[in-house]
Amino acid sequence: MTDVTTSPSQSFDLLVRTRRSVRGFLDKRVPDEVLDDVFETARWSPSGTNVQPWHICVASGDVCERIRQGFLERAANKVAVKIDHPSDRRLGDPWRARKRGCAKVLYDSMGIDWDDREGRGRAAARNYEFFDAPHAAFICMHEGFGIQSAADIGMYAQTLMLALTTHGVASCAQGTLRNYPDLVREEFELEAEIKVLFGISFGYEDTNVPANMARTQRAPLTETVQFLG
Repeated sequence: MTDVTTSPSQSFDLLVRTRRSVRGFLDKRVPDEVLDDVFETARWSPSGTNVQPWHICVASGDVCERIRQGFLERAANKVAVKIDHPSDRRLGDPWRARKRGCAKVLYDSMGIDWDDREGRGRAAARNYEFFDAPHAAFICMHEGFGIQSAADIGMYAQTLMLALTTHGVASCAQGTLRNYPDLVREEFELEAEIKVLFGISFGYEDTNVPANMARTQRAPLTETVQFLG
Protein backbone atom coordinates (compact mmCIF):
# COMPACT_ATOMS: atom_id res chain seq x y z
CA MET A 1 0.00 0.00 0.00
CA THR A 2 1.17 3.52 -0.70
CA ASP A 3 1.66 6.07 2.09
CA VAL A 4 -1.50 8.21 2.23
CA THR A 5 0.44 11.04 3.88
CA THR A 6 2.39 11.71 0.70
CA SER A 7 1.20 13.85 -2.20
CA PRO A 8 -0.55 12.17 -5.15
CA SER A 9 2.53 12.56 -7.32
CA GLN A 10 4.78 11.08 -4.63
CA SER A 11 2.34 8.23 -4.07
CA PHE A 12 2.21 7.41 -7.77
CA ASP A 13 5.99 7.58 -8.11
CA LEU A 14 6.36 5.22 -5.14
CA LEU A 15 3.75 2.87 -6.59
CA VAL A 16 5.48 2.63 -9.96
CA ARG A 17 8.90 2.10 -8.40
CA THR A 18 7.55 -0.45 -5.90
CA ARG A 19 6.07 -2.69 -8.58
CA ARG A 20 8.56 -5.32 -9.74
CA SER A 21 8.69 -8.83 -11.13
CA VAL A 22 8.32 -11.38 -8.33
CA ARG A 23 9.46 -14.95 -9.00
CA GLY A 24 8.25 -16.83 -5.95
CA PHE A 25 4.77 -16.81 -4.40
CA LEU A 26 3.11 -18.11 -1.27
CA ASP A 27 0.43 -20.79 -1.41
CA LYS A 28 -2.22 -18.23 -0.50
CA ARG A 29 -5.08 -17.16 -2.70
CA VAL A 30 -5.98 -13.53 -3.22
CA PRO A 31 -9.49 -12.91 -1.82
CA ASP A 32 -12.25 -12.62 -4.40
CA GLU A 33 -13.16 -9.11 -3.28
CA VAL A 34 -9.58 -7.97 -3.94
CA LEU A 35 -9.65 -9.57 -7.38
CA ASP A 36 -12.89 -7.74 -8.12
CA ASP A 37 -11.38 -4.40 -7.06
CA VAL A 38 -8.18 -4.93 -9.06
CA PHE A 39 -9.84 -5.93 -12.31
CA GLU A 40 -12.47 -3.24 -11.90
CA THR A 41 -9.67 -0.68 -11.79
CA ALA A 42 -7.84 -2.26 -14.73
CA ARG A 43 -10.86 -2.02 -17.03
CA TRP A 44 -10.49 1.78 -16.97
CA SER A 45 -7.16 1.58 -18.78
CA PRO A 46 -6.67 3.88 -21.81
CA SER A 47 -7.93 2.51 -25.10
CA GLY A 48 -7.85 4.04 -28.57
CA THR A 49 -11.43 4.88 -29.68
CA ASN A 50 -12.50 3.00 -26.54
CA VAL A 51 -12.33 -0.32 -28.40
CA GLN A 52 -10.97 -2.14 -25.30
CA PRO A 53 -9.33 -5.00 -27.26
CA TRP A 54 -8.29 -7.01 -24.21
CA HIS A 55 -9.77 -10.37 -23.28
CA ILE A 56 -8.45 -11.52 -19.90
CA CYS A 57 -8.61 -15.11 -18.66
CA VAL A 58 -7.94 -15.37 -14.93
CA ALA A 59 -7.06 -18.88 -13.76
CA SER A 60 -7.23 -19.79 -10.08
CA GLY A 61 -7.54 -22.96 -8.03
CA ASP A 62 -7.95 -26.19 -10.00
CA VAL A 63 -8.08 -24.31 -13.30
CA CYS A 64 -4.71 -22.68 -12.69
CA GLU A 65 -3.24 -25.99 -11.60
CA ARG A 66 -4.45 -27.84 -14.70
CA ILE A 67 -2.93 -25.23 -17.00
CA ARG A 68 0.30 -25.21 -14.97
CA GLN A 69 0.59 -28.99 -15.20
CA GLY A 70 -0.10 -28.81 -18.93
CA PHE A 71 2.80 -26.41 -19.37
CA LEU A 72 5.10 -28.55 -17.25
CA GLU A 73 4.23 -31.79 -19.03
CA ARG A 74 4.79 -30.31 -22.46
CA ALA A 75 8.05 -28.69 -21.43
CA ALA A 76 9.28 -31.96 -19.88
CA ASN A 77 8.41 -33.81 -23.07
CA LYS A 78 10.10 -31.13 -25.17
CA VAL A 79 6.91 -30.33 -27.06
CA ALA A 80 7.63 -27.51 -29.48
CA VAL A 81 6.03 -24.20 -28.51
CA LYS A 82 3.41 -22.80 -30.86
CA ILE A 83 2.88 -19.13 -30.11
CA ASP A 84 0.04 -17.05 -31.53
CA HIS A 85 2.16 -14.02 -32.43
CA PRO A 86 5.72 -13.70 -33.79
CA SER A 87 8.58 -13.20 -31.37
CA ASP A 88 10.88 -10.18 -31.38
CA ARG A 89 13.67 -10.27 -33.93
CA ARG A 90 17.21 -10.73 -32.65
CA LEU A 91 18.53 -7.28 -31.79
CA GLY A 92 21.95 -5.97 -30.87
CA ASP A 93 22.98 -3.41 -28.27
CA PRO A 94 21.80 -1.56 -26.31
CA TRP A 95 18.83 -3.93 -26.00
CA ARG A 96 20.89 -7.12 -25.85
CA ALA A 97 23.11 -5.66 -23.14
CA ARG A 98 20.08 -4.69 -21.05
CA LYS A 99 18.63 -8.18 -21.41
CA ARG A 100 21.88 -9.85 -20.40
CA GLY A 101 22.27 -7.43 -17.49
CA CYS A 102 18.81 -8.36 -16.23
CA ALA A 103 19.63 -12.06 -16.49
CA LYS A 104 22.89 -11.62 -14.56
CA VAL A 105 21.14 -9.79 -11.71
CA LEU A 106 18.62 -12.62 -11.48
CA TYR A 107 21.22 -15.40 -11.63
CA ASP A 108 23.42 -13.66 -9.08
CA SER A 109 20.50 -13.46 -6.64
CA MET A 110 19.99 -17.22 -7.06
CA GLY A 111 23.70 -18.08 -6.77
CA ILE A 112 23.88 -19.33 -10.37
CA ASP A 113 27.07 -18.75 -12.35
CA TRP A 114 26.66 -17.44 -15.89
CA ASP A 115 28.39 -20.56 -17.27
CA ASP A 116 26.15 -22.92 -15.28
CA ARG A 117 23.84 -24.04 -18.08
CA GLU A 118 22.08 -26.58 -15.89
CA GLY A 119 21.37 -23.99 -13.22
CA ARG A 120 20.13 -21.51 -15.78
CA GLY A 121 17.89 -24.21 -17.20
CA ARG A 122 16.35 -24.86 -13.79
CA ALA A 123 15.74 -21.14 -13.35
CA ALA A 124 14.05 -20.95 -16.74
CA ALA A 125 11.86 -23.95 -15.93
CA ARG A 126 10.38 -22.03 -13.00
CA ASN A 127 8.46 -20.00 -15.55
CA TYR A 128 6.39 -23.06 -16.38
CA GLU A 129 5.62 -23.49 -12.70
CA PHE A 130 4.22 -19.94 -12.72
CA PHE A 131 6.68 -19.44 -9.84
CA ASP A 132 4.12 -21.26 -7.64
CA ALA A 133 1.63 -18.42 -8.05
CA PRO A 134 -1.97 -19.27 -7.09
CA HIS A 135 -3.32 -17.17 -9.96
CA ALA A 136 -2.43 -16.49 -13.57
CA ALA A 137 -4.02 -13.93 -15.88
CA PHE A 138 -3.67 -14.75 -19.57
CA ILE A 139 -3.77 -11.57 -21.64
CA CYS A 140 -5.55 -12.21 -24.93
CA MET A 141 -6.61 -10.26 -28.00
CA HIS A 142 -8.73 -11.06 -31.06
CA GLU A 143 -6.61 -11.86 -34.11
CA GLY A 144 -8.26 -9.00 -36.02
CA PHE A 145 -6.40 -6.43 -33.94
CA GLY A 146 -2.89 -5.26 -34.82
CA ILE A 147 0.01 -3.48 -33.18
CA GLN A 148 -2.00 -0.31 -32.44
CA SER A 149 -4.44 -2.24 -30.27
CA ALA A 150 -1.58 -4.27 -28.79
CA ALA A 151 -0.40 -0.95 -27.33
CA ASP A 152 -3.74 -0.79 -25.48
CA ILE A 153 -3.01 -4.26 -24.10
CA GLY A 154 0.30 -3.01 -22.71
CA MET A 155 -1.41 -0.13 -20.97
CA TYR A 156 -3.99 -2.52 -19.54
CA ALA A 157 -1.28 -4.80 -18.18
CA GLN A 158 0.54 -1.92 -16.50
CA THR A 159 -2.68 -0.69 -14.92
CA LEU A 160 -3.48 -4.20 -13.73
CA MET A 161 -0.08 -4.75 -12.13
CA LEU A 162 -0.14 -1.35 -10.45
CA ALA A 163 -3.63 -2.08 -9.12
CA LEU A 164 -2.36 -5.39 -7.73
CA THR A 165 0.54 -3.56 -6.08
CA THR A 166 -1.81 -1.17 -4.27
CA HIS A 167 -3.38 -4.22 -2.60
CA GLY A 168 -0.04 -5.74 -1.62
CA VAL A 169 -0.30 -8.37 -4.36
CA ALA A 170 2.86 -9.20 -6.31
CA SER A 171 3.02 -10.10 -9.99
CA CYS A 172 5.29 -11.19 -12.82
CA ALA A 173 4.51 -10.59 -16.49
CA GLN A 174 5.70 -13.64 -18.45
CA GLY A 175 6.13 -14.01 -22.17
CA THR A 176 6.66 -17.72 -21.49
CA LEU A 177 2.97 -18.12 -20.68
CA ARG A 178 2.09 -17.67 -24.34
CA ASN A 179 4.05 -20.77 -25.35
CA TYR A 180 1.12 -23.21 -25.30
CA PRO A 181 -1.93 -21.03 -26.00
CA ASP A 182 -4.19 -23.96 -26.88
CA LEU A 183 -4.18 -24.99 -23.20
CA VAL A 184 -5.72 -21.64 -22.31
CA ARG A 185 -8.22 -21.71 -25.17
CA GLU A 186 -9.36 -25.21 -24.25
CA GLU A 187 -9.72 -24.47 -20.54
CA PHE A 188 -11.64 -21.22 -21.05
CA GLU A 189 -13.51 -22.46 -24.15
CA LEU A 190 -12.27 -19.55 -26.22
CA GLU A 191 -12.91 -19.08 -29.91
CA ALA A 192 -9.93 -19.86 -32.13
CA GLU A 193 -9.71 -16.16 -33.05
CA ILE A 194 -8.80 -15.20 -29.47
CA LYS A 195 -5.02 -15.27 -29.25
CA VAL A 196 -2.78 -15.30 -26.16
CA LEU A 197 -0.19 -12.51 -26.02
CA PHE A 198 1.40 -13.24 -22.61
CA GLY A 199 0.51 -14.05 -19.04
CA ILE A 200 0.82 -12.50 -15.60
CA SER A 201 1.38 -14.74 -12.59
CA PHE A 202 0.28 -13.11 -9.37
CA GLY A 203 -0.26 -13.67 -5.66
CA TYR A 204 1.49 -12.87 -2.39
CA GLU A 205 5.28 -12.73 -2.46
CA ASP A 206 7.33 -15.41 -0.76
CA THR A 207 10.16 -13.31 0.66
CA ASN A 208 12.24 -16.44 1.32
CA VAL A 209 12.74 -17.10 -2.40
CA PRO A 210 16.26 -15.91 -3.39
CA ALA A 211 15.12 -14.75 -6.83
CA ASN A 212 12.94 -12.15 -5.15
CA MET A 213 16.05 -10.36 -3.94
CA ALA A 214 16.93 -9.41 -7.52
CA ARG A 215 16.70 -5.70 -8.32
CA THR A 216 17.19 -4.27 -11.79
CA GLN A 217 17.71 -0.68 -12.87
CA ARG A 218 16.50 1.32 -15.86
CA ALA A 219 18.44 3.02 -18.62
CA PRO A 220 18.98 6.76 -18.05
CA LEU A 221 16.63 9.19 -19.77
CA THR A 222 19.42 10.24 -22.11
CA GLU A 223 19.30 6.77 -23.69
CA THR A 224 15.56 6.46 -24.15
CA VAL A 225 13.93 9.92 -24.29
CA GLN A 226 14.55 12.87 -26.60
CA PHE A 227 13.47 16.36 -25.54
CA LEU A 228 13.26 19.04 -28.24
CA GLY A 229 11.95 22.59 -28.24
